[in-house]
Amino acid sequence: MNEKGFSPAQVARLADFVQYQEGSVVSREVISKTTGTVTIFSFDQGQGLSEHTAPFDAMVYVIDGSVEITIGGRPHKVGAGEMIIMPANQPHALKALEKFKMMLIMIRSQ
Repeated sequence: MNEKGFSPAQVARLADFVQYQEGSVVSREVISKTTGTVTIFSFDQGQGLSEHTAPFDAMVYVIDGSVEITIGGRPHKVGAGEMIIMPANQPHALKALEKFKMMLIMIRSQ
């Protein structure tokens, strides 16, 4: 088992990496390298992340539930089994339409 609490080269369910907590956003980093990160999040209904930007493209894959992701002022509803890419330097925000879990993959490049 590694410092993240799971074993590489073993099958794992993404949905089991984080649990829902009432009124909260929970995250667990799965991979953290200088070239990028993979993080699993759970959001209680109504929770979100306020508008911000990131210097790199980021991909969101929704594991469970649904979320409204606003990118550059345009809202997108993303549900379980769907993904969206948030372009670098574009303002984006997230709001849980219901409880949802997502995987965030950020690849750093120059």
